[in-house]
Parts: sequence; C-alpha cells; structure tokens
Amino acid sequence: MSPKRNPKNQEILPQKELPMSLNLRNVCIIAHVDHGKTTLVDHLLKQSGTFQQHQSVAERVMDSGDLERERGITILAKNTSVMVGNTKVNIVDTPGHADFGGEVERIMGMVDGALLLVDAAEGPLPQTRFVLQKALSKGHKIILVINKVDRPECADGRRIQEVVNATFDLFLELGANEEQADFPIVYAAARQGWCTTNFDDIPAYLKKEKTGSLEPLFQLILDCVPSPRIHESEAFQMLVSNLSHSEYVGRLAIGRVTSGSVKKGQKFFRQGIQADGSPLNQAFTVTQVFTYMGLKQQEVPEVTAGDIVVLSGNEGVEIGDTISSNAELAPLPRIIVEKPTLAMLFSVNTSPLSGQEGEAIQSRKLRERLLKEVRHNVALRFEESETSDQFRVLGRGELQFAILIEQMRREGYEFMVGKPLVLYREENGNRFEPNECAVLDLPEEYASDVTRIFQERKGTLTKYETLPHLEGIGKQRVRLEFDIPSRGLLGIRSRYLTATRGDGLFSSYLTEYTPHRGEIPHRMNGAMVADRSGDSIEYALLSLEERGMLFIRPGVKVYEGMIIGEYSKDNDLNVNPCKEKKLTNIRSAHAEVLVTLSGIREMSLERCLEWIDEDEWIEITPKNVRMRKKVLAQNLRSVKRSERIQ
Repeated sequence: MSPKRNPKNQEILPQKELPMSLNLRNVCIIAHVDHGKTTLVDHLLKQSGTFQQHQSVAERVMDSGDLERERGITILAKNTSVMVGNTKVNIVDTPGHADFGGEVERIMGMVDGALLLVDAAEGPLPQTRFVLQKALSKGHKIILVINKVDRPECADGRRIQEVVNATFDLFLELGANEEQADFPIVYAAARQGWCTTNFDDIPAYLKKEKTGSLEPLFQLILDCVPSPRIHESEAFQMLVSNLSHSEYVGRLAIGRVTSGSVKKGQKFFRQGIQADGSPLNQAFTVTQVFTYMGLKQQEVPEVTAGDIVVLSGNEGVEIGDTISSNAELAPLPRIIVEKPTLAMLFSVNTSPLSGQEGEAIQSRKLRERLLKEVRHNVALRFEESETSDQFRVLGRGELQFAILIEQMRREGYEFMVGKPLVLYREENGNRFEPNECAVLDLPEEYASDVTRIFQERKGTLTKYETLPHLEGIGKQRVRLEFDIPSRGLLGIRSRYLTATRGDGLFSSYLTEYTPHRGEIPHRMNGAMVADRSGDSIEYALLSLEERGMLFIRPGVKVYEGMIIGEYSKDNDLNVNPCKEKKLTNIRSAHAEVLVTLSGIREMSLERCLEWIDEDEWIEITPKNVRMRKKVLAQNLRSVKRSERIQ
C-alpha cells in the first residue's frame, strides 16, 4: 500500500521571483505536543558538529526554561543554527500546544520552509492542523518527517502508510497547492538519531543491520527549502518577530533581514505604533549586531539580507515593529495573530495573609508586570477593568494563563486571579461563542463514560476511530472527536483524566464562532468555607470529612472566607476547621482509637483554575496556592448557588 501523492486539478499559485540569498536556509520545526521536535533539534545540533566532542550537553537542550524542562513542553519559540557544509541553516523550534499558537504565528515570517513532524502511531493531531495551516498560508515548502517509526504499533509498516495518507488528506483539506502537496517524506527515529527517505529500509535500521544518521534530512533541507527571498532595495528593513534581553546591552530585537545590511553604529528608525494608535518613527543607533551560531548569539561586524539578526540599541522596540534605515519607507505588515478566546482577572492580593509569603505588590507594579508580558507575547492582550486594582488579560487557553501565573509566582509576587471566562461576539443582536474540536485518545473501555461527560457539556461526537493495537501491548485505544463550545472545556480536563484513570490524552483547537448553545453546568458542588482565622486542626477536619472532599491538611493557616474543601451538595457550607477537642479528666471506658484523615485532594494551580466559580479568587503566593471567596465575611454573602452566581 503506497501513500497518496500528487493531487490533480490544483491551482498553482503565482509567485513573484525575487533575488535570493545564497548559502542560507531558514526553517522551522512544527508539530503537535510530544511528537519529538526538541529531541530532533538536539540530534541535528549534535550531528552538525555544533558541540565539541568533550562538551557535556543536556537532553532537550532547546527547552531552556525551568517550566519547559519540568513540564516537558516547548513554551517559547527559540532560534538556533547549524552549518551544513558551507550553508548556514537557521532553525526555529516552535511550541506544540495550541495555547501557545501565537508563538507559531509570529515566527512564520522568519522562515521559508518547515519540517512537519508527525508521530508514526498517533498521526496528525489538532496542533498539527493549526501549525500546518499557518505554514501553508505563507507559501512555505513542507518536508514531512514521520517520527518514532520505532514504536511497536508501527512494526509492520501499515500504520506508517496510513499516517502518510492522513497527512496528505490534511494538506488538501487545508488548501495546499500542487507544489506544497508534493511533499518529500523522511522516516525517522529522532531519539536514535537516524532517518531515511526509503520506506523499505526502515526494518533494516530497526534491526541494527544498517546504521544511519540525519544526513538525508540535512540534504532535503538544502535541496527543498528555498534560499531566503529578499527585496531588491538597498535600504535596510526587518520585522521584529521576537524579543530577548541582555543584562549588558538591554532589550534585543530579533527578526529576519528583508533587505539591505546592518552594521554596528548605524543610524536606524523604529517604525511602530504608539499607545493611542498613531504611527511612531523613532531614531536610534545600533549598539551591537548578533547572529545565531549554534545555541549562542555571536557578535558579528555585519549581517546581510536573508539572515536572522539580533539588534540592540532601542529599549522601546516591540514585536511587530519595523526597523528601517529610511524613515520614508512604508513599514512592513505587522504580525497578526488570532484573537483571544478567554479572559482572566488579575488582582492585587487582599487576603488577610497578604505579604506573609511573598511580595504583596501594588496595582501599579501588577499593571507593569502584565504589560511587560503582553509586549513579549503577542497572543496575550491587556485591558483595564472597572476597578483600579484589577486588570483583565485576554489569551488562548487555561494552560497559557497557568504558565504566566507560575512565572509571576516564581518571581516572588503575590496576587489573585479569577475564573477564566469565555469571550463572546455580538452580531445582529445574536450572541456567538468560540467553538473547538476536542480530540481524545483513550482506552476503549472508558469511551462511554467520556462521551457522557462531553455530551453534558454540549459536545457532539463527530468521529470515532479505533487505533491500531498489538496483542499483549497495552489496552485497545480509540480516538474520539467532539465539536464542543470553549465554555464546555473549562474544568473538564480533570474529570476526563479521572474517567480514564489518567490514561487519556486530550487536545483541542479553535474552529469557529457559533450561536450560543445555552447554559452549561460548570461545578455541581458547593464549597466548604472557613468561618474564622486560625490553624486547621485534625480533630476538626475529621468531623468535616463526611461533608465532602477536603483540600487542606492539619496545621494549615486559614482565614474567614478561605475555601478548604468541596461540599457534597450544591450550596456552600461555612465550617470551623480550627475546632479543638475538649479536654477532660475523666478517661473513657475504651482506649482512644487512632483515627486519621482518609484522603486529601491536592489542588494544583491548573486544578484550581478548573474548579473555581465566578464568585471566587485563587490566591497566588510563592509558597502556596489557595482558593477563597471574593466576599470574605460570611454574613455578607449567600451560600445558595442561585444567589451567589449571577
């Protein structure tokens, strides 16, 4: 069975021929989460001679941030370069999670081709569709890399061919032209550091009868990815696609040189947009010029058109600005990313424990920190709120917010956040809401329970697929696709993982805005709320266990209005977690029986974001994550859900 190839009757898009920069290639690596992007980059760097033989190199060297290493995902797009013969290849590693799609969108203008990684067993998944659509719309040449061909499910080769065909169908569905759809294919095991363009050679590599390298992939990049197209103008122009910071020279602007060249000490203009929306032309002097050599930024005397450059000298530069040597030239088109779908309130910390575990920042400093994040991340937006100490941040998904919150927490800040809310659109008096396609990979035995959970959230099952299975290796798995409102996905991840015993995979992508589908139940249970301040006592918590699920352990500081557990009913319950056992000088007839708490639900930041309601805050400190009511005093708030959630 051979993969499908050349589509017929496809319109070939006309392309204007422009001068090209020789001995240079700019390529990005795009894929779904955990399909092997960063591992492949590791081996590309090692096999190109970027590292010296005695040099110690960590795994996933491109995941430089602490959060990236801890979570095993790429969050920020990063640049590196390798030398293949006398050709410099700039490589951009991009995130694989849909919440960080803004990182993908803004670097597409820096490259001329893309390596599309697809897992040989899982096939194309939601983020594969998203990033591929962005690359095709830019007219980039795509090289398909079928990774992880050494997985047991791919032993007979049939699944690999099915994945190639599914990817080809995806190309046509996304409107690829004939040249793009005639993509070269590489079969790889990135973890082992080899690839081949010959499908029939895979068994020999797997049996160690042949030893390979990534040389075929290097050659395909040189042969298939075009040299950078540059403008004929001698004037320097570059679009700022990324930002960095140096302790020595300040803010760094990163982008591809569209035309001309740049040297240290030249006078340039920053063409941007001011706060009121008016155009900005700001003159400045380039203090240093860097380019990428391996993983490092190396200072160079000059960078010419087509290469990716790092410039210092302007502290106010923003992503989307144009840097030009001639202020009379029209600026390059600004980077446009898809609009946010969720909003979250950030507030100064007003809890009784404020300032005891971190820096209790004022509204001015919180505002500055959020504005700084928005300037670096074009997928986020900032808005003022009706209250002077609260601000709205608009973004793509819960994970994107969770990463921002965790970063601020590690910087030592104390603050509060509210429940993520979906952004609606009003058209002709009708309300429209964002709709998503959720793709689930789970054991078949849990499919009915998961289907019920998603249908309760207004989800519609659109696809049911049985995945390939080998006898004796794991459980039979299926792939389900649901058409579901973004509202329905809020708080559903933990329920899904519980239903699948932690064995399910979950991903989604935005499809379109559809008419509002009515009310969706978020959380059926109320909260157990502390009615006084003090330290939690085990004796008191034991008496509360039968009322619901506890979130705290004995010896934890609590205050009036702090949420300590989930109540078994739909209304809230004010409780005393500080109640001590009364002492008496009369011994009981029977010996005291040692009784301990049966179970505590550990609430991580992500679980808190999924759990809270609109009348609640999450209190974030460097040491703890707590949940509380917006109104702390119990005599000023209702315990009935119908009255507290308006």
